[in-house]
This record gives sequence, C-alpha cells and structure tokens, in this order.
Amino acid sequence: MKTNPRTGLVAVWLVIPLCASAAEEARQLRLGHFPNITHAQAVYARAGGQFERKIGVPIKWSSFNAGPTAIEALFTDAIDATFVGPNPAINGFIKSRGEKFVIIAGAASGGSGLVVRKEADIQNEKDFDGKTIATPQLGNTQDVAARVWFGERGYKLREKGGTLTLLPLSNPDQLTMFRKKQIHGAWTVEPWLSRLELEAGGELFLDEKKLWPNGRYVTTHLAVSKRFLAGNRKLITNLLAALVEVTQQINADKAAAAQVLNAELKRETGKALPDAVIARAMERVEFTWDPISSSLRKSAEAAHKIGFLRTQPDLKGIYSLTTLNEVLQEKHLAAVAE
Repeated sequence: MKTNPRTGLVAVWLVIPLCASAAEEARQLRLGHFPNITHAQAVYARAGGQFERKIGVPIKWSSFNAGPTAIEALFTDAIDATFVGPNPAINGFIKSRGEKFVIIAGAASGGSGLVVRKEADIQNEKDFDGKTIATPQLGNTQDVAARVWFGERGYKLREKGGTLTLLPLSNPDQLTMFRKKQIHGAWTVEPWLSRLELEAGGELFLDEKKLWPNGRYVTTHLAVSKRFLAGNRKLITNLLAALVEVTQQINADKAAAAQVLNAELKRETGKALPDAVIARAMERVEFTWDPISSSLRKSAEAAHKIGFLRTQPDLKGIYSLTTLNEVLQEKHLAAVAE
C-alpha cells in the first residue's frame, strides 16, 4: 500500500502468486491404494509414515476396492496419484488419450490366479462347462485375464450363448458365495487367493505366474496425475525414493513386514488376516519398483483381443520412468526399462 503525495490517493498493490493451484497441491499428497497385499508398500507406509517423512507433506489417503474406481478418481482430480493394476490403467490412459496420468513406478508382480472349490468337479481345463467363476470387477485386471484364458480354451460366455458364467463380485462377496457353494471358483488376487484356500477350503487351480515369461507380470504400479507431476517434481522424486526404500524393507524381512501389514489391514478394514493367510500371500507376491512394462503391453493386446478395447491400443507415453531411474542410479541400483 502506498500514498500518492500529489493526489492523496492510496494505491494498493496485489501480489498474486503464480501457479497457485500447484502451490496448494504441494501442501499435501492425495494418494490412493487398495487394502491388499499387492499394494503392500502403500499399506506399510501408511502404517509407518515413511512416505510422509520423505516427501515432507501430509498424505490424504484414499482406499479403493478396484482399479476402475481409482482411475475415475484420477480423472475427477479427487486424488493426485494411486497404486493401481494394469488393465484399469490401460483403459484410463486410452480413454484420456494419454493426457491425464503416467505410470512412474511398479509395486508388485504376481499374486493372482484361479481358485476352485474342491467339490466342484474341476480337474482340468475341460471341466468348466456350466460353471460360474467370479472376478473382482468387470474390466479389472483379473477379469480380463480370466476372459482371455477361458477364451483361448474355447469357452463362450453364457450371455453369448455359451456355458460359462463370469460373475463380477467384490472380493468379500466372493469369499461369502464360495463358502455357500454359490460359485465354483474365483479368479482373484492376494490375499483373497489364500483366503479362499485356507478359510473356504478351495484349491489353487492356476497360478497366473505360469502364463508369463519368467513368471513375472505387473500386478500393481504407481500412476500420477500429469498436472501434479509437472508442479511437484521434487515431491515425486522423494516419493519414489521412499517407495524404493519401503520395498527394500519389506523384502529384507517379510515375516516382520507381514505383522506391520496385518495390523494396518485390520485398522483399515476392521479385520486382520490369519497368520497363515498373510504368510502364504506374501510368498506369492514379488514386491518390486520395476513396472515390468512388457507385461503391460501384453495385457493391452489381450484386452483388445477379447473386445474390451475396440482399437489397437497405443500406449506411447504411458510411462515416465526417468525420475525413478535417477533415484535408482543414486542408490546404485539397476535401471528399469520402458
């Protein structure tokens, strides 16, 4: 504020900060995840605060049950970043024409497959006629994997004149209906694979690792809004450093990590997992910052093959791994490839 001595008028100078929205966002990180073992780094860091300490701002956590919902939250700017599976990321990237988000790191490989009821009379691949198999959500990663696998074996879905029913059911509902013998099996992800085995008497018919080169395929990766990434490079660098460190902590002592994860899952969901369930689930999942990009492209081709994607998927630009590789270089770790 300044007075003009000739006119006596008061001039008011307003200083308007540039990039106000970016500055406001940097005061916190709105981060999505699932209360699942395949999102272990997020669950572990939510319990211990490792991410907050590294990035220097609070995290507003959002919990989701399936990938399409998490991607929609990115679309509506309800969150800044999320841990999510490959197929929802593929669909969201194509839907937004690559303008909304990028994948900046991996988180998990493995941990999904097909569990069947022991009394369902399913001994081999030819025994699924007339059966009902649940998947977590229409169009999610396990749903697409199931549709591809059954389609390659000649099965047609009941709604298309065939004999096989694929039924989208949330994971808790899968467990309930499995126990009540209302479904014959489920293609799902940990810890639900182990829960269906150990709590509901199911048996693992197919570990999805058998379908992939070297048994490695992306189950979970970290995606971030392009707008947030552009305005908060340092924060994202620190987040990726924390992701690498937490991954190393989990892999260094999975038994100790399982206790931390189980306590946090109880806090988030109201119920802890039996020790045997979480131990088996931890064995099946590889925790890694590598997004295993080749498997994502194969998943996109599979989604196109079964008609979920109408046109040949163009995933150019879906990855932004430069910052992750800079973090890895600084920690003397091998770079990951796009």
